[in-house]
Amino acid sequence: MKAKEPVVKHTVKKPAMKKPVLKKAEVKVPQSLTSLHNLKAPFGAHKKRKILGRGPGSGHGKTSTRGSKGQTSRAGRHFYLGFEGGQSPLIRKMPKRGFVSNFRKTYQIVNLEELNGIKETTITPQLLKEKGLIRDEGALIKILGQGSIKNPVTVQAHAFSKRASNEITGAGGKAEIINV
Repeated sequence: MKAKEPVVKHTVKKPAMKKPVLKKAEVKVPQSLTSLHNLKAPFGAHKKRKILGRGPGSGHGKTSTRGSKGQTSRAGRHFYLGFEGGQSPLIRKMPKRGFVSNFRKTYQIVNLEELNGIKETTITPQLLKEKGLIRDEGALIKILGQGSIKNPVTVQAHAFSKRASNEITGAGGKAEIINV
């Protein structure tokens, strides 16, 4: 018998695999030449519109992607907000109490103590808007009697509380009601 020779294994290093670099579709325009007339949307920003009902070859023919039969496949289908598939909607199940008037008036409120910071003798809605006491000069304004007024001023507003009108006239001013 022959003597076995020792087997020498050679290790071979495999070259490191490089990951493939994916190139994006870019429009290469020098930075100095970029302007409004040569801007382009990036690739994939615009998707083609799905064209329906153009035969079986298009892939969107026959039922035009609406499935078959039923309410959702019909033309002119419309579901109102809160529709629950014919079940009695939640809004009809909930108890309703009280009364809400359609003719309710909402006032912007200004107190007498806030009018003390204004130096003018006639206080109008435009002046109140400029001073930041109200948001909208076209909306209704009501003067309330919190605090007191020192100077005799003419105040123009849509409504006054009893105390506010008494304070204004007591200080020597006028409370003029604006009619809408």
